[in-house]
Amino acid sequence: MLIPLGILAGASGAVAFNADYLVIAGGGGGGASNFTAGGGGGAGGYRSISAGQLITGISYSVSVGAGGSGSGTSARGVSGSNSVFSTTTSNGGGGGASIAPNDIGGNGGSGGASSISSTVGLGNTPSTSPSQGNNGGRGYTDSASWANTGGGGGASAVGGNGSTTIAIGGNGGAGSSSSITGSAVTRAGGGGGSGTGTGRAAGSGGAGGGGAGAIGNANGNPGAANTGGGGGGAGDNTANIGGNGGSGVVILSYPIAFTITIGPGITASTATVGTNKVTTITAGAGDVSWEA
Repeated sequence: MLIPLGILAGASGAVAFNADYLVIAGGGGGGASNFTAGGGGGAGGYRSISAGQLITGISYSVSVGAGGSGSGTSARGVSGSNSVFSTTTSNGGGGGASIAPNDIGGNGGSGGASSISSTVGLGNTPSTSPSQGNNGGRGYTDSASWANTGGGGGASAVGGNGSTTIAIGGNGGAGSSSSITGSAVTRAGGGGGSGTGTGRAAGSGGAGGGGAGAIGNANGNPGAANTGGGGGGAGDNTANIGGNGGSGVVILSYPIAFTITIGPGITASTATVGTNKVTTITAGAGDVSWEA
């Protein structure tokens, strides 16, 4: 049971208080291949906690996940790394697919897209409630003149499928919006897919930092830093590289009466927003604590 703010919890003088926190993992890297397009990377897992209980004088672990590297071969893009605050873990986004035997996107917070397979990368893996993300989109090919990859999954929407008739990649799934910093910001969008063939076009990155896909002799676009956005799939020419996934972020909002101590190895900044302080942690791993 939550101890009301300002009431001492035992002889130690520790004080319990409520805090909101947003934990977003690193996005997955986009896929690439030397003869077909790459699938979009999935967004990093997105978990928003309201009125979580914290206690002064206790150290809480925190880490910000890096984005996964985009593929530069026929390998799947690398999955993003997890972000953690206390007991809340958001899982890195799945990497985007390339081509057989790596034409299935990786599982993760949001799933990476497939290249030409009907099997997509699964989001919300491992399972959380509410869900931390969505599946990637699937790709299609006529096995002769075109191949269109899917977009990576986003925090609020599945990745788009590649077109079944024309050379257009799937769009990345949209991210989710939070006003924890005082204004609405959308984060954790999936990476866009790519298309090959006549009239080809790439899929857009999902709203919230997803990188757009590429066509022809071009690399996939990276996911935006500190959004957990997935990387875009690469174009279909030799030596193209999928976009890197965007790094994650941990944002903590707590009553103005409390002062946070940031441990070594953590990059963070604190601002006052109304009656709260908001600490945004953009890189590193270590411990944080509070005092009244």
